[in-house]
Amino acid sequence: MKEILREIGMIARALDSISNIEFKEFDLTKGQYLYLVRICEHPGIIQEKVAEMLKVDRTTAARAIQKLEHNGLVEKRDDPHNRKINRLFPTAKGEQVFPYIMREHAHSDNVALAGLSETETDVLFQLLQRVRKNVEMDWESVKKGNKREY
Repeated sequence: MKEILREIGMIARALDSISNIEFKEFDLTKGQYLYLVRICEHPGIIQEKVAEMLKVDRTTAARAIQKLEHNGLVEKRDDPHNRKINRLFPTAKGEQVFPYIMREHAHSDNVALAGLSETETDVLFQLLQRVRKNVEMDWESVKKGNKREY
């Protein structure tokens, strides 16, 4: 059996490590840039939705978002219709950092996909989406307290 998930993991960890080093000057560490990107892409998003998008638990998301808030990159605002809900928005500082993150993302894409044709890139993307959807089913189940059968 090919160790595809091991390869995916190594790629993800290497890119995450690079990003954490390069974004340190913006007080972004431990993958916090991922949260900032989602908030910039979806201003007014709720914390639970960010956690779902990034496939992390609510506690992990809460800690990362709290650090972003502490560093002045995002802010919470009360929902005008439901006081129990806080909506997340990038601050001016967060909006200034966002294009830099996206430039790094584009560069990483170019480096990672170097030597692949457009067709190969499209096929890879489609296959990875299928893999993600398969894993999401297990993630949803385990998140609800179920055990996987091996």
